[in-house]
Parts: sequence; structure tokens; C-alpha cells
Amino acid sequence: AREEFPDRDLTVRGSVSIGRRLMDPLSELVKIDPKSIGVGQYQHDVDQGALKCSLDDVVVSCVNGVGVEVNTSGKQLLMYVSGLGPQLAGKIVEYRDEHGPFRSRKELKKVPKLGPKAFEQAAGFLRIRNGENPLDGSAVHPESYHVVDAIAGDLGCSVPDLMQDEALRNRIDLTEYITDKVGLPTLNDILKELAKPGRDPRERFETFSFAEGVEKIEDVQPGMKLPGVVTNITAFGAFVDIGVHQDGLVHISQFSDRFVKNPNEVVKVHQKVNVTVLSVDLKRKRISLSLKKHLEGNDAP
Repeated sequence: AREEFPDRDLTVRGSVSIGRRLMDPLSELVKIDPKSIGVGQYQHDVDQGALKCSLDDVVVSCVNGVGVEVNTSGKQLLMYVSGLGPQLAGKIVEYRDEHGPFRSRKELKKVPKLGPKAFEQAAGFLRIRNGENPLDGSAVHPESYHVVDAIAGDLGCSVPDLMQDEALRNRIDLTEYITDKVGLPTLNDILKELAKPGRDPRERFETFSFAEGVEKIEDVQPGMKLPGVVTNITAFGAFVDIGVHQDGLVHISQFSDRFVKNPNEVVKVHQKVNVTVLSVDLKRKRISLSLKKHLEGNDAP
């Protein structure tokens, strides 16, 4: 945010970032060092180099799994695409700013320093919506375009027809197109992409609402049943955000009437739960919560 809006106040930059997280969480969250998000109780006790590699691998996996829209994404997101990195991501943005939106994946080869190897690695994860080739907006790699062209030719239709008509796709016998370089798993992936090109694998975002009228710790009273979100799990219990800027603690003894050895077996971070308030210590700003009887229904992971 500081790079993009150097002349703006900190609060303005923060507000823009929060708004963007709602619109496209992945594009905004990749700008944050994964370690800053908080990844566990003992994250500072492990080898920091190994931790960074593991966290970066997860980010790369997420970005490539979803795919990146070349014409709307910034350098911060593009750099996590396999085969690119910060330098090539910057070159793509510079080329786009100078020449306008990319019209095809082939045009990426014109980007300075983006060689054949980088193109081969990155092309399948880069999307170009409404481009010259409809397959450019899908996860089908350019190396496999000839397979789709062959299928369309055998069926006597165009590639767009193949993508839009389920009846045509149902007539495809994938075994006819297996070669030494293209196996059945790849062909199955291609068929799925033709049905839903560029499908976003992320689940639909569900909004969550805290209890009305409960906005500060003084509003919390013993006996209240409140919705919340698990924010952290420790060996002795779990912390739950109930919307009062002070997370409450569910001690491990309050998870269930049965014995619970490991809290991670019962709840997970970001899980939506319902809790009962046991006690509130205003002086020490502590809230004691219980999950008993609540996890017997749909709240269990």
C-alpha cells in the first residue's frame, strides 16, 4: 500500500487494503509477509528459513491453483506465478502499461527477458479473459491447444462451440487422443476446463455477523449464547472472536462433556462456532467461554 499510495495517509492506505481484501482477498493478502499473519503458537521457535520456504510454497500453490488474470493483476500477485518472480512480474506490468492489455498468451513472449522456459512454466496459470483465443482464459496450457483443436475438428465444430455445448463434449472419447506426451489425466483436466473455463476453485464467500448489541466487553454477560470465529488454537484451549475486540478463551475442559486431548481434533482456525459465556473479568479483560453442547450439531469440523 505504501508503494501504491506513497502520498496518502496511513489510515487511507489501510482502508483501501481492507476494501480490496473483500473484493479479491488473494490479490491483497499476497502483499503481506505470511509470517505476519500468525501461523501458530510456536512459529518463532522453529527454523525461520525453513518456515519462510514452507509459507512461500503455500502462497505459490494458492496463487497457481486459482490462476492470475494478466491484464488486471499487479506485480505483487504476478510474482508468485511459477516461472516468473519479482523481476519478470515487473516487466509484464511495464509492458502492459506501455502497450495496453494483452490480447493473447502468445503476446507474453514479447515481454523483455521472458524466455521460452519461463513462458512454458507460467502460461498455464496466466489468464486472459476475452482474448483472441478462448482457451487463453482457461487453465489449458498452450502446449495442449492442439489437442482441443483436434477434438473440435473431429466433431466438426469450433473451439467456442465445444466450450459452450455439453452435448458435443459428451461425444468425446478421450482414449482416442492419448499419446506419449498427453495422458488420460491431462485429457480429463482439459475436458473439465472446457466445461468451466477458468473456473475459480475457491468457495463462495459467506458473510458472518456477530451478535447485535454486543460491541464491547462491557456488553458481554454470563449466560449469553453468542456466535464467534476461532482465531487461535493452543494446547490448553482455543480463542474465539465474539466481536468485542477481546477474544474469549474456551478452555480445553469446556470443549465437550467427553475428554478432549487435542483441541485441534475438535475445532480449527477460522471455524464459525456458537459459544456460551461463562464469566467476564472486566478488570483483567478476560472472557471465559464454553463450547459444550454447541459442537454436537453442525459446528463440528
